[in-house]
Amino acid sequence: MDLVVTVVREDGLRVVADGDDRDEGGLSLGVVGLTPGNGHPYSFAAIVNGYSDAGFADSEWGVVHDYLRKKSPAEFGFDGVRVTHAWTQELAETQRLAAAARIPAVVEELEELHDEVDALLLLRDDFERHAEMALPFLEDGTPVFVDKPLALDVEELERFRPHLESGRLVSTSGMRFARELDGPRATLADYGDVTVARGTVINDWEHYGVHMLDAVYGVLDQRPVTVSSYDVPHDAFAVELDGGTLVEIDALGEAPFTFDVAFYGSEAHSTHQLRDNFTAFRRTLWAFVETVRTGHPVVEPEDTLDVMRTLVAGRRARETGEDVAIEDLGI
Repeated sequence: MDLVVTVVREDGLRVVADGDDRDEGGLSLGVVGLTPGNGHPYSFAAIVNGYSDAGFADSEWGVVHDYLRKKSPAEFGFDGVRVTHAWTQELAETQRLAAAARIPAVVEELEELHDEVDALLLLRDDFERHAEMALPFLEDGTPVFVDKPLALDVEELERFRPHLESGRLVSTSGMRFARELDGPRATLADYGDVTVARGTVINDWEHYGVHMLDAVYGVLDQRPVTVSSYDVPHDAFAVELDGGTLVEIDALGEAPFTFDVAFYGSEAHSTHQLRDNFTAFRRTLWAFVETVRTGHPVVEPEDTLDVMRTLVAGRRARETGEDVAIEDLGI
């Protein structure tokens, strides 16, 4: 496949060179993984490229394969976009990923991707390493999607901020685009005053609370003001928003699968079980590709930062037992 020719503009953003046609040339993506328990490299790459049954059979990601097999071939792929290169920290794992998601090229060193791809999918949820892995690409003008959560260190978030604002960086949970929340997103006015929103999820605040925050914040047009931690055995937090809504998030730890959101208004209420990962991930990929192609963020930078601010404030509230004001974080 002939790949698109890119150049770095004066503002540092890598864009298609003048006279080059994206759809004819294509957009080459590199995928980077892998962290324990996170199958996003397999699912995201397969949504773009399609998948191999035999390749997935040799992987440990039958759960991903199961929901991919339920989808029509018409639901895979984006015009002119292809995942062309893959890297993980283990060559054998990279080869399994490439076989499962039909990725033609495997690289043994992450740095090799600088000269090989037009944009990068950093699909690892070890947020402690996101800055060291993503910033070298962002700084050379390569657009990057970073898996959730982007970062929970204030200084790292400040380093990421200009890349969010430039459209070079996208980071969000797919639950911001959950199909099951299309209704409340479209009809929020019918709820009247939304007094309470709740999100309940498995695992921990840092890695899974982010799903609930993106889901809820993606519906409500409000900003977080303060975060409190409940003194209970699991991660439980209350977030006061500037529009008066109280958001309660419970991260249950090890528990039966739960990704549930509810909204309670003065005129209506609704509950939603978020189960369609395929559509959420596909919409997330569309948001990244659209941002790469236009240079304009589909997810507003402040929306991403609000979620990170809430996570950071929640950690502090849990550690100190005191309410934490978002404005005191300095982000």
